[in-house]
Amino acid sequence: MCAGCVQKQYPDRGHTCLENGSYLMNFLSCANCHQRDFVLISDKTMVNEDEEEIVTYLHMCKNCDHVIARHEYTFTVVDDYQEYTMLCMLCGKAEDSISVLPDDPRQTAPLF
Repeated sequence: MCAGCVQKQYPDRGHTCLENGSYLMNFLSCANCHQRDFVLISDKTMVNEDEEEIVTYLHMCKNCDHVIARHEYTFTVVDDYQEYTMLCMLCGKAEDSISVLPDDPRQTAPLF
């Protein structure tokens, strides 16, 4: 992957986990051809293993096919929570957890 194409490597994106797309605010320009154009998604794969969904793809320069970054997104259900993670030099790193119950037990206020 190419550190010369991005402003910041693996920026912290908080709870924003992208299953597809690109974080263009972090894209400087292609370090190979020096163009700042659209970023293509290629070699996208989706694998379901043991109740875990893993999506991977490459961010590539539209003009010269230079590989900018490798994107990985995971989705799992653990106990009563949907767990999401993202790791990509361009899009950043993020984790999120959402309750599958109508009321998230972590969000309830204590009674006493």
